[in-house]
Amino acid sequence: MNLARHSISSTAPVLIFDSRFDADCQLFTTCTPTGFAVYRARPLKLLRKREITGGTLAAAVPLHSSSLLFLLGGGRSPRYPPNKVVLWDDAQGKEVAELEFRERVRGLACRRGWLAVALRRRVVVFKLDTVVSRYAEWDTCDNPRGLLTLATAAYSTLLAIPGRQMGHVQLIHLPPCTPPEPLGPPPSSLPSRPPPPPTHHPVSIIAAHESALTTLSVPPSGRLLATASSRGTLIRVWDAFTGKLVRELRRGTDKAEIYGVAFRPDEKELCVWSDKGTVHIFALVGGSGLSNRHSTFSPLTPYIPLPKYFGSEWSYAQYRIPAQTAHISMSASPSKSPTADVVDEEKCVVGWIQGPLDDEEGPPEYQLIALTYTGGWYRLSLPRSGTPSNASSTAGHTLSPLPSSPPSLKGFAGPRPRSGSSSSHSSRLDKGKERENDSKESRECTLREYRRYGRWDGWG
Repeated sequence: MNLARHSISSTAPVLIFDSRFDADCQLFTTCTPTGFAVYRARPLKLLRKREITGGTLAAAVPLHSSSLLFLLGGGRSPRYPPNKVVLWDDAQGKEVAELEFRERVRGLACRRGWLAVALRRRVVVFKLDTVVSRYAEWDTCDNPRGLLTLATAAYSTLLAIPGRQMGHVQLIHLPPCTPPEPLGPPPSSLPSRPPPPPTHHPVSIIAAHESALTTLSVPPSGRLLATASSRGTLIRVWDAFTGKLVRELRRGTDKAEIYGVAFRPDEKELCVWSDKGTVHIFALVGGSGLSNRHSTFSPLTPYIPLPKYFGSEWSYAQYRIPAQTAHISMSASPSKSPTADVVDEEKCVVGWIQGPLDDEEGPPEYQLIALTYTGGWYRLSLPRSGTPSNASSTAGHTLSPLPSSPPSLKGFAGPRPRSGSSSSHSSRLDKGKERENDSKESRECTLREYRRYGRWDGWG
């Protein structure tokens, strides 16, 4: 009799080092152990691929929809030294320039005319023209994540970086660059001339949080700024010109790592995604559709000194990214090695697109594209105002826990429960912070389409 131990090993996962959208969310790039590829965001289509030999990439950052990309080496066997940024022209299929620093590059952001590179304690800005020239640099606090963000619309000039003190944000206004020449008639959305200079000098420092920053995000116009800290419970939205707090939005009550924040192009909403595997959507202006949820005790806050928690704004819609694990290893260690080549199933990046509905006629609507690091491509539509809901009439003004299961397509494998997120909601209910009727369900985004990306180098 064979009494040896047998284990069920997991199927080979799709290994994606990085995925990111271009400034307009028309394209996205992805890096794998074999190279990088460029996809059209919707409809999903592989536009081009490059197999890189001699090492792996940590990121391929697109410069809008041009053929230029900025490459960073990374992984166990980096293709380029970690202190270099390589400018790649995909039309020529070769490297055309490189920038070398004395230390590891932590992050970068680019737009037409500008490139900003984040190092551990400073940010260096380069001007992109016929040649790449150094423009200026600014000191920051300790910035291991390489946080920085650039406004990308025509005539926008804002660069947001960490300040010299922990939790502070430094706002820098770069000289405006000339917008690209339109191929046809000029679109009505672009201003025909630069806006007039401001009458008052804009604020340069915002004391955003008391703890370390983990997220910086601005819309294309650069009028707003979203920040999140290492606590991961609050997202604060600031006026980038005056430095005043516009909104304070609550993701949850338990600690989380917020991976990113993205503004809707018209700045009426924003979405937030974190290591909990959940995408939250918040409304920023009234009258634009569904409103954010509030605690049932929020009307009493002007009269009773309740904790700040009860006056918080919560997301009006959510979507939980389903887990893609097909099998479980019976003998797997409970803890993962920090250097193991494993896929973080909750890791994703989200962007806004605008397109027509699938089954109805009407004007285009804003939708979300979520890219997971396991190769999942999700197209989500938002709840509409006036849509029937299972919640009671006061659901828009109550705080109810997130549902335990995400929406799914017919035939799509259901997700496993997430221990981190579900336990946090259970503990919240057990502590009695907010008890809600089971019939009050939070609104959810609708999964319109699900596809896989990354099959170009043999994933299956």
